[in-house]
Amino acid sequence: MKDHFIPGLKASELFYHEVVHPILDEHFPGLKHAAGKLHRGSDVLGFDTPHSMDHDWGPSKLDLFLEEEACDQSGQKIATVMTDSLPHEFHDLPVDFEDPGIDGGTIKFVAAGPVSHQIKVTTVRRFFEDYIGLHPLDGLEAVDWLLIAPQFFRTIASGKKYHDGLNELRQARDTLAWYPHEIWLYLMACQWRKIDQEEPFMARCGDVGDDLGSRLIAARLILELMRLCFLMEKQYWPYAKWFGTAFSKLKCAEQLTPIFNTVHSAKNWRERENDLSIPYLQVAHMHNELAVTNQVKPQISDFHTRPYRVPQSSRFVDALYAQISSKAVKALPQDVGGVAQYVNSTDILDRPHRCKKLRGVYE
Repeated sequence: MKDHFIPGLKASELFYHEVVHPILDEHFPGLKHAAGKLHRGSDVLGFDTPHSMDHDWGPSKLDLFLEEEACDQSGQKIATVMTDSLPHEFHDLPVDFEDPGIDGGTIKFVAAGPVSHQIKVTTVRRFFEDYIGLHPLDGLEAVDWLLIAPQFFRTIASGKKYHDGLNELRQARDTLAWYPHEIWLYLMACQWRKIDQEEPFMARCGDVGDDLGSRLIAARLILELMRLCFLMEKQYWPYAKWFGTAFSKLKCAEQLTPIFNTVHSAKNWRERENDLSIPYLQVAHMHNELAVTNQVKPQISDFHTRPYRVPQSSRFVDALYAQISSKAVKALPQDVGGVAQYVNSTDILDRPHRCKKLRGVYE
């Protein structure tokens, strides 16, 4: 089966146009609808491989969006028609799912009978309220942007719309394409602060003979620099499994990745400190190229009176905050940031309803 691998988004798109849409035209002529795939999954991110076919993957895994009244009246009937009318095989791939309630199910070849597909019939509002806890066309407050992990925004942005007979889907995706300007400035300020808070620790650990601690801090600083790069290039970062892969697609990755690898392989903290200065300066230049603040001089200097070489990240924090004028954004607690900047728990970040309970952090 893996010999017939087609990237998941493409497989679902072909399945919609070649199979699903004709069935809709036959049984529900004139039905206004949209179709696409925007929810979680390696295929939605565009990172799936033949190994991804072992679960939560298949051509019939897509969403049909109807108007509210049409969904109430015809949603179940459409699902039933699909069960009775879909083929069991498409482009040498199985269409049926086995155990869809277990980790998204696994596709399997079935010879005959009703088709166990994964076509979800819903509305734009119901999809977004279920997926991220709100409907973007209702309007988002400043805090709402911060309480949704960027991994969800990324799938919405990287997923694909196969058909749009409902302008509502396009508008919703456009709304979530990227953070509002001053929320973006706030998130970058908070990200620079995370670097500022730990920038001398790598050298300090090494200075007292704790090389393991020094390596761990260096790794943390690299992670925070990578997150900052995502923000600077206006790309939502995905969850951990695909974080490095997504970073490799950024414009800055070609220069930064070899340097980060050099930092990781440094033999001692002095080498590590010297190697880290290179990405510090490059990211500082990237900040200035954004032209969102007054120019901040890229430099590496001593941490106060201690001989630990740092980029003085607080200067970028101050410059970014100085450009924020929105009352709603200025009212946010400084240096907290979005939920994915201060929470490191899959069980929270992967569940929007739990993230929403963190609203009190911003009060």
